[in-house]
Amino acid sequence: MGFFSKDIKTLDDLFIHTLRDIYYAEKQIEKSLPKMIGKATDPLLKAGFEKHLTQTKGHIERVEQVFELLGVKAKTVNCPAIDGILEEADEVSGDVDDKDVLDAALIASAQAVEHYEMTRYGTLIAWARQLGRSDCANVLAKNLKQGQATDRKLTEIAETRINLQAA
Repeated sequence: MGFFSKDIKTLDDLFIHTLRDIYYAEKQIEKSLPKMIGKATDPLLKAGFEKHLTQTKGHIERVEQVFELLGVKAKTVNCPAIDGILEEADEVSGDVDDKDVLDAALIASAQAVEHYEMTRYGTLIAWARQLGRSDCANVLAKNLKQGQATDRKLTEIAETRINLQAA
């Protein structure tokens, strides 16, 4: 099914489709994070990825909660965007021998993932409010806030440690 498929006729349809997209993305991120944890060499970065894995499990639960609020089955739709971001992260980190440069590459990849999540959650929150579903918007806002905090923390780790060591 393409993003703008014939099954999407209303904003409600688009909202549910995009919710299924981020549900897929979160599940793929959950599968990818253990590999990133294993590759990270900086203890602070490794701990950050471990925290993000725990948060991602919470994101999945909250997305499932939104499906429940809507009375819609929780299921995924393929998300080529997150697949591409995660594939690129795997390829780039596989090509780096220097551990400090590898950590810098992992941060860049993690931030690409976070930015994808933030765009999806921001859009879903706006649509939920437009559709009169502040209950859904409030649940999704928790995921967005965590994503923004994770992005800031990754920037801080990069700028105060990892990039300096990699340079």
